Amino acid sequence: MDLHLNGVHVLVTGASGGIGLETALLFLKCGASVTAHYNTTSSTLEPVLAEYGTSRIQTVQANFSKEADVLRAFGALEGSPFGAVQVLIANHGYYPPADVPVAEMSLTQWESTFSSNMTSTFLVVREYLKQLAHATEQQKEKASIVIIGSTAGKYGEIGHADYSAVKSAMMYGFAMTLKNEIVKIAPRGRVNCIAPGWVKTPMAEHALKQPEVIYRALATTPLKKVATPEDVAAQVVFVASTAVSGHVSGQVIMVEGGMEGRLLNKPEDISYY
Repeated sequence: MDLHLNGVHVLVTGASGGIGLETALLFLKCGASVTAHYNTTSSTLEPVLAEYGTSRIQTVQANFSKEADVLRAFGALEGSPFGAVQVLIANHGYYPPADVPVAEMSLTQWESTFSSNMTSTFLVVREYLKQLAHATEQQKEKASIVIIGSTAGKYGEIGHADYSAVKSAMMYGFAMTLKNEIVKIAPRGRVNCIAPGWVKTPMAEHALKQPEVIYRALATTPLKKVATPEDVAAQVVFVASTAVSGHVSGQVIMVEGGMEGRLLNKPEDISYY
């Protein structure tokens, strides 16, 4: 199936590992021109650059929590041989690894999680839309934003109220508003979310080595498996393609193996009458 992505300029944020790296690779395989964003490390992108060359992929470094960095990054993309960014994959973010209940959570952690996820995504989307306004009508025809959400944004997650709240805000209030605003700039522009559950990424590697974590993650999942980055990347690329998803906007697509929700209690927690 031809997704008609040849020559389409795609910006993938958080592209140095996990879902972001696999998404960048899949877009390249589909013929797109990719700008791969990273914050602290780019070593994982070096083999990709070596394989595809600078005529197909370029990198940009930025801490998207800082407005100045976002402005600098988009300024660096002006005049890019790839043309205006047509597709934005907002994949960057941070998941605090420690379980911290609301009663014990510091304001610093709460604000940091929102800054790393929601504020940074807002800044990137804002600058994307500004440059999209100056794109050609032909470039605008491919306009698409895909935001990476999480099952935490739908079901919540004990010990991670900050992350759950921010992902819910991104998936619903933010994305559902954006879908109605992007069409003022690009009449066929679309906004969707891909929301995975547990994924075998470097960020989740330690937790997924714990049997109890695996059990609780899969106990309500019919497919009884943890997703791979490729599972998520395939959905991202599919929904980003105007050729096959051109009438799909404002959707939250769950990539979680049919998950029914959270397993909240152990047998010993239940009083039987």
